[in-house]
Amino acid sequence: MFKQIKYFQAVVRLGSFSEAAEECYISQSAISQQVQALERELGVTLLKRGNRRFSLTPAGEHFYRQSLLLTADLDRLCRETAQIAHGDDFTLRIGYLKGYGGSEFQKAVAEFATKHPDIPVDMKTGNHEDLYELLRTGAVDLVLNDQRRAFSNEYVNTILTTIGCHIEISARNPIAGLEFVNAEDLRHTPCILIASKEQRENEQNYYREIYGIAGEVLFADDLDEARLMVVGGKGYLPIEGGFLPEALKENIVRLPLCRNNKPIERNYCAFWKIDNSGFYVEEFADMLKGQFGKKK
Repeated sequence: MFKQIKYFQAVVRLGSFSEAAEECYISQSAISQQVQALERELGVTLLKRGNRRFSLTPAGEHFYRQSLLLTADLDRLCRETAQIAHGDDFTLRIGYLKGYGGSEFQKAVAEFATKHPDIPVDMKTGNHEDLYELLRTGAVDLVLNDQRRAFSNEYVNTILTTIGCHIEISARNPIAGLEFVNAEDLRHTPCILIASKEQRENEQNYYREIYGIAGEVLFADDLDEARLMVVGGKGYLPIEGGFLPEALKENIVRLPLCRNNKPIERNYCAFWKIDNSGFYVEEFADMLKGQFGKKK
């Protein structure tokens, strides 16, 4: 019933079944059915419907107001329970890929901080293996990572998105005029990878074996440094996620990356240990899924 109440609240707050369905990431027909199921469960009519509009019945007005108080108390109870389980000094520890170009992670952090301003968020960044090690050893609670191995039963493995891979290259480079580029066509152009010194060999081997990258490989410590190298004409940067910022479009072009004329795709996932599925961890994962689920 709790989810049905949440759906009902969204419909009333937004004044629209379609907008509430979009916010809750379900279909309009599904949210309508859930509200009707709630009315049947209660044995009362909450909404007076007619000609694509609705209004609250007196019972609906009472239930809506009291349900808001109820869910606020339930949210507080969940927070208090998590604090008891983890201690008063609980900190949500999350990790993300240093080379990911999308904004979904940052938006999820902002959403979490707005809802839970009293819960500190500690963020770490790294390459795939860095993040896997942090999660394996318990140094972080959840990571946004790419999928490079089979899913393990020790973790909750949630695919957030499957997206095509791209490269960013200087707008002055003739390659920038292509509609897409094959990895084998870039063998004479240096590849810029974002990696810590400890992970450079792993990253280089991965991109050579999986992407078919050939030729010289250069390294950068972070995305900003890598893009400066691209602007300077030093090579191209394989990148996933998001869009090229408007301010960079004058100097950088983003092209789909293919192998044998077939787009290269990659899964991005949220991972956390099954035995660490605390309230805040799962809530942040839901926020992350919500950000990836929004229409671009």
